[in-house]
Amino acid sequence: KVLLVNAAKQMTVSDAKKILTGGDDSVTQYFKGKTEGDLMKMFLPAVKKSTDKLAVSAQYNKLAGKASGLGLVNKEDAQVENYVTRKALDGLYLMIAEEEKKLRSNPMQAGSALLKKVFGAL
Repeated sequence: KVLLVNAAKQMTVSDAKKILTGGDDSVTQYFKGKTEGDLMKMFLPAVKKSTDKLAVSAQYNKLAGKASGLGLVNKEDAQVENYVTRKALDGLYLMIAEEEKKLRSNPMQAGSALLKKVFGAL
């Protein structure tokens, strides 16, 4: 929540124009661009701790590392904890995009509740 609020506070007029003229997920893409790196850093240690408990994680990392060297697996997916963390963040941004879609389909209904939440958080 803190990262999203900070991203909203840092929004420039140019960012707002891009959001207004962008696609159906332009707000989501804005927040993803502003928060993904920090969220990855926050999620990764917990994911690593959990995946290290699985015997399969070492095997995955070894095989995926070799496959990455051959170009068969993306370098960023060569470690199971990175892959799981990225997929968790993909899910988070998917949920944000779905909420954005609802807001765009009926802005008048959602607008006042959203404004209260956003400006209450700021």
